Amino acid sequence: MNHRDRPPYGNNDGHHRRHHGWREERHSGPPESTNQEVQYLRKLIENRTPVTVRLQDNQEVHGLIEYYDRSFIRLTREGQPNLLIFKDKIKYLYEG
Repeated sequence: MNHRDRPPYGNNDGHHRRHHGWREERHSGPPESTNQEVQYLRKLIENRTPVTVRLQDNQEVHGLIEYYDRSFIRLTREGQPNLLIFKDKIKYLYEG
């Protein structure tokens, strides 16, 4: 078989793919995390910004975020018990 008889590189369906050297160019999806959440939570903690947290059941709680990790936030409340709130139970939160 000479070079004219060979199928195109990659698929045999006649469609060519872009290549960089021997590796195919692949498009990955968007990044799983942009770290924007981490930056925002740090800002809220450093500035001691009061927040309102709306939970999945539409209950709202108010306080200061004093700690967070991958799974939860710690909400410190004045005159009430502090709360550890799992992030998957939070619908959204806002300042104030």
